[in-house]
Amino acid sequence: MVKTQLEARGIKDAATLLAMQNVPRHLFVPENKKPYAYTDGPLPIGEGQTISQPYIVAFMTEALQLKESDKVLEIGTGSGYQAAILAKIVDTVYTIEIVKHLAFKAKDRLQDLGYANVNVKWGDGYYGWPAKAPFDAIIVTAGADSIPQPLIDQLKIGGRMIIPVGQYKYVSHLVLITKKKNKITRKKLIPVRFVPFTRDKKLGGNK
Repeated sequence: MVKTQLEARGIKDAATLLAMQNVPRHLFVPENKKPYAYTDGPLPIGEGQTISQPYIVAFMTEALQLKESDKVLEIGTGSGYQAAILAKIVDTVYTIEIVKHLAFKAKDRLQDLGYANVNVKWGDGYYGWPAKAPFDAIIVTAGADSIPQPLIDQLKIGGRMIIPVGQYKYVSHLVLITKKKNKITRKKLIPVRFVPFTRDKKLGGNK
């Protein structure tokens, strides 16, 4: 997977490649999908959600230019695979999942696999995780029609965020956002397809 899907397509960051090599992707997919865990595509994980294509996981991770000391927020835990990749690279990962069943399943899986630096919360990711802000980087793994202001607010100065943004269901572009002292810069990267960013007003903000 690493050689044919990542390195062959231009992923160069050593930390990203090492993490992708060392995280057992087959442990983050349903039993009946394990034979396809390392194929070049997304896979369903239940509740209408997916585990992203390996290349997209690597591309988004590399784009954030992560450092070992970083504190990262992920919106959309899913099966916990992206959080596990991040956990191999950075100091601390905070991840929020809106689907209760997936949130608690991912939390148990990550704990069982020894990812002690990952913190999982069930909640509406639109609001981020204010109590743990600011973050060096934020990664959003669901397609949004706009960039949530609370997430921009929770980025450190100099922080980066990558998020799929688009006006049509499932179709969007990855956008890399950098927060500078006096402005926010946005750079459109590649076209992608993600499950939609969902909201739940009953959950409210995350404290």
